[in-house]
Amino acid sequence: MTKQEVPMAKNDQSHRDQSRKDQDPKKEAQNPRPGKNDLYIELLGTSFSITAEEEPAYLEAILHNYRMALASIQESTGLRDPLKLTILTGFLLCDKIQRMYLRETPESNPADTQEAEQITLGLINRINSVLESGR
Repeated sequence: MTKQEVPMAKNDQSHRDQSRKDQDPKKEAQNPRPGKNDLYIELLGTSFSITAEEEPAYLEAILHNYRMALASIQESTGLRDPLKLTILTGFLLCDKIQRMYLRETPESNPADTQEAEQITLGLINRINSVLESGR
C-alpha cells in the first residue's frame, strides 16, 4: 500500500472553520499529524491511501463523486479495462471543470468558448474511436 501526500484545493474558509468547531478535542489530541487526514481508496482492483489537509467528510465526498463518475462512464461505454476507464473518466471530469470555468469567467470570448468546445468534442470522438477499436 502506498501512502502519498496529495495537495487538495482548500474548501471555503467557513466550511473549514465550522468543521474545526465540530471536532472532538480528544480526537485532535490523538492525531499525530494535526490537520492531516488519510483516505483509503479502493477502486478497479487497486488500493492505496492518500494524506490530505482536507476534512475526512470532504475527501469521502470526492471519492464518492469519482466512483459515481466511473460507474456512469462504464455503463455508457461498456468499457471494462480499468486503465481506459480511469483515463476516460479523468478526461471527462476535466472537460466538465473546463466547461464550468468557461461559463463562470465573465471575460471569456464566445468564439474561444466555441473553439474549446469543438476541440474537446474532437478529442472525445478520437478517444472513443481508439477505445472502440481496442474492444
